[in-house]
Formats: sequence, structure tokens, C-alpha cells
Amino acid sequence: MSRQSIPSRIHSGANQFWGLCFGIFGFISFLGFFYAAILSKLLPPSENQILSAIQKDRYYCLLVPLTLPVLVVAVYLHWLSMKLFKHA
Repeated sequence: MSRQSIPSRIHSGANQFWGLCFGIFGFISFLGFFYAAILSKLLPPSENQILSAIQKDRYYCLLVPLTLPVLVVAVYLHWLSMKLFKHA
């Protein structure tokens, strides 16, 4: 396959920009969840109402452990459906 057959839009700067934006957004979301689920429980009580509410919340601490079994089933079903499609 020659290099000229690849569309020029794949190498455009706009795609790199949006990829970087999505990567940064994902990283910031991960940091926010990490703070809410783990780090806030290890810090001393806060005077700020929002931070205090995050520290007292137990939803996000239980969200990941309860999501893992569902994720395993979803990954298995995805793998199974791809195998059935591939060999059909």
C-alpha cells in the first residue's frame, strides 16, 4: 500500500488536536474520580461543604468494585460475539 493512498485527513492537525483534548479530558476525569473514591477518604475533614460531602459519600467507593463483574461479563460477551461473527 503506497503512502499516497492514505487519506490526508488522517494526518491532519485537527485530528491530533481533538485526540489530545479527549486524552486530557479522560485524564482529568480519572483524577476527579480517584480523588472522590480514594484520596478524599484519606484526608482530614474539610470545612468546605462540597469537599465534606465528597468525603462522606460512599457511592463512588462501591461503584468500581460493583462494576468489575459487569465489565468482565461484557468483555466476555464481546469476545464471544466476535468469535461467532468471525467463524460464521
